[in-house]
Formats: sequence, C-alpha cells, structure tokens
Amino acid sequence: MKKASLAVHAGRRKELNFGGINTPVFTSSAIEYMDDSEVRYPRYFNTLNSLVVAEKLAALENAEAAMVMSSGMAAVSTVVLGLLKPGDHAILLEGLYGGTHAMIVAELERFGIHWTFVSADPSAFEAAVKDNTRMVYIESPTNPLMTVLDLDDVATVARRHSLWSVIDGTFATPILQNPLDHGFDLVLHSGTKYLGGHSDLCCGAIAGSARLIEQLRQHALMHGGSLNAQDCALLERSLKTLDLRVRQQSHNALAVARALDEQTAISRVHYPGLASHPQHGIATRQMQDFGGMLSFELDGSMDPEQYLRALQMVRCAISLGGVETTICQPVATSHQKMAKEERDRLGITPWLLRLSVGIEDAEDIVADLVQALSPG
Repeated sequence: MKKASLAVHAGRRKELNFGGINTPVFTSSAIEYMDDSEVRYPRYFNTLNSLVVAEKLAALENAEAAMVMSSGMAAVSTVVLGLLKPGDHAILLEGLYGGTHAMIVAELERFGIHWTFVSADPSAFEAAVKDNTRMVYIESPTNPLMTVLDLDDVATVARRHSLWSVIDGTFATPILQNPLDHGFDLVLHSGTKYLGGHSDLCCGAIAGSARLIEQLRQHALMHGGSLNAQDCALLERSLKTLDLRVRQQSHNALAVARALDEQTAISRVHYPGLASHPQHGIATRQMQDFGGMLSFELDGSMDPEQYLRALQMVRCAISLGGVETTICQPVATSHQKMAKEERDRLGITPWLLRLSVGIEDAEDIVADLVQALSPG
C-alpha cells in the first residue's frame, strides 16, 4: 500500500466482539498472562494499543519494528543512553533541537560518555571519528534553521566506521522522508508534533531493525517511558490523517515561504523548498516534499515581540506540527537553554522566528504574517 493507505490501515486488528473498525482502548494495567505468549504490562511496550501504533509507524518508516514513547525526549534519551556506555564517544550535529542539546551537555558527562558537535559537512563527521566513537546523531531538516543533510553521505560515514546512525526525523515526518532507506539504523520522532498533529498529545517514537528496537525496549522498560493506552489511541487516530495533513502543510509552507521572501522587512527565509536554500538540491532528491516548517529573520528594524503581538490568526506558541499555524522565537523557547554564545554562533538570534504552517488557507496565513510587519 501507499503511504496514505498505510497511515489508515497498517497495524490494525479486527475487533471480534462488535465489529468496530477502530481499535478498542484497553486501559487495564492488570492483564492475565497464563494463556498468553508473553507477560504484558503497559510499561513493557507490549499492550494492544501500543503495539497497533508501533506497527503503523514501522510500516510508514519502512522499518522492521518501532516503539511508541511518552515524549520525544524519552525517545532521544532512550536511544542515546540505551546504546552508549561509559567511555563511548558520539558525533552530533551542531544546532540540534534545544532540548536534545541541553540533555547532551547536562547529562552525558556524568555517564562517562563523550561527544563532539560538528557542522553539516559530511567530511566533518569523518574527521571527528575516534577509536571510541560509536554513534552519529543528526537532524534533517534541522530545528530551527532548516539545514538539510545528505543522508546517504552521513550513513556511508557511519557504515565505514561501524557506527550507529541515528536521525531525528520530526520535521520531515515518515511521509516525506524515510532515513532507513538511506542506510540509517534508527529514526526517532517527537510524536507530539506532526504524528499527533492536533496539539493535544505528548509522545515520541523510535523505528529501526527488530534487533535494535528490542535492545532499546529492554532499556526503556526499566526507565518508564511508555505511553498510556488512551494517548496511544489518540495517536492512532491522528496517524490516519498524517499523509493528508503533511501534504497540505507542505503546500501551504511553500506558498508562505515565497511570499515572505518578497518582503523587504524580512532579511532571510529558511525553507528547503526555495531555490535559494543552500541544500535545495539535496532536499529535492531525498524528500517527497519540503515540509510544513520554515523560519525567517526580521531585518532588525522591528522588535520581534512587537511583531508576534501584532499577529491575529497565527498563534504564538511553543511546539509545532499542529493543524493550526503557530510561531515562536527560538531564543525564548526551543533553544532557551542553549548558551547565548552558541546560539549567536549558529545564527539563532532574537530576530529569528520559527513558523509551523498549518492547514488553513495559505492566503489567510500570508495575509496575517504580512500585516504584522506594519501594524497600526
């Protein structure tokens, strides 16, 4: 089946009692085990609602297996701490999502794990490999500057040195990009964003080979990162419309990016769908479309807070990927915990605003963003 069909049908179970076409929500935390093939418990990631969603995600990512978690950071920490041990070294892309960056800087040292941040140039990954390197970890497109990496090149470096290759695929979603097809070992998502898609869930996901997912499950079940049955059911509901939502958001985002690129009060627009984007060619080759995320920089003549308060339809809020268009200032939200010196070096300034384009009419989104450039 194609992605739109997989999003609806993959992982489903036939409901035998009344013929319902939706998966029943099993809220029981006590489950009989004597006639089952394994002991089931919500924290073990093996109850019905968790398994159905995991199978759907695995199908969308062209993966052997997947697991659903309580947050995107639960997925990140499970992968990093579940695979690396004291003395190991990881190579990480600079400019990662602020929460991931904060965890690396604040937590890994006390576990005896070493790391190096590198630029998006694949040669930088090659140069950073050490005898104790075990993992390469990237995002593509990145948050919030929308840098796109050549996945084949990064995966080739990882395979050459027998390293685990991990990517945060939140922005692209399984609809637009499947990193496992490019040689990556694991792809993870903050499911709070596009997978949930309605700004009402907090969840995460990991997909990869059955062997690696089982290894991570054994780690994760000891740390309590499972997702409850009711939220799993909401996530399954949301995934059924993932293809529709992401394609509409991508369509809208391109129209918005082109319109903003014409505004003199905006100095730069970061969107892979624009021909002016440095990695437009790479994105065209390895993505099905360019996604619903973009960022732009006010030219400095306008106060960012004044601009945000002048918006009428677009909501100023943290998180992203919902059906409604939202905007935020990364220095005050997603990258607040990153050191100012590091933010400035990367170009994450107070004038940089991150936009999550929703499914509204594109003309309405553009009109609101443009009118706020000259309020009053």
